[in-house]
Amino acid sequence: METLESILASHPFFHGLEKRYLELVTGCAANVRFRAGEFLFRDGEEAHQFFILREGRVALEIFAPGHGAVTVDTYGEGEILGWSWLVPPYHWHYDAQATEPVRAIALDGRCLRGKCEEDHELGYELLKRFAHIIEQRLSATRLQLLDVYGDRRR
Repeated sequence: METLESILASHPFFHGLEKRYLELVTGCAANVRFRAGEFLFRDGEEAHQFFILREGRVALEIFAPGHGAVTVDTYGEGEILGWSWLVPPYHWHYDAQATEPVRAIALDGRCLRGKCEEDHELGYELLKRFAHIIEQRLSATRLQLLDVYGDRRR
């Protein structure tokens, strides 16, 4: 039988994390589901969790005046969604909407922040792992901008 701990242990984000830390992280995890069209979070709301997507797709959207909601990225199975829980003031800067039924593991950011305050080694491990995700997302955004605003001499 699959447990939250075994699911997290097999996810690449937690690969190599010491068992004692994996147990602490699992204590902050819960299974969640969202219907298509339902929002996982909204721009401006407090960000107190992140998600490991197990099934389905989620669109990350921003509101553009005169255009409405614009999808800036989509995420699917196996991907991590959300790092605003880690950075004060802990607010979302996007909307995240399920474009199809989603099954995920939600990790409670308040719970994790408390455990990281108690054990800075755990905090450093999670920070390194999220820094890698943030770097990947910034690189992807830079490539998108080059695509949009690239060479106009053509």
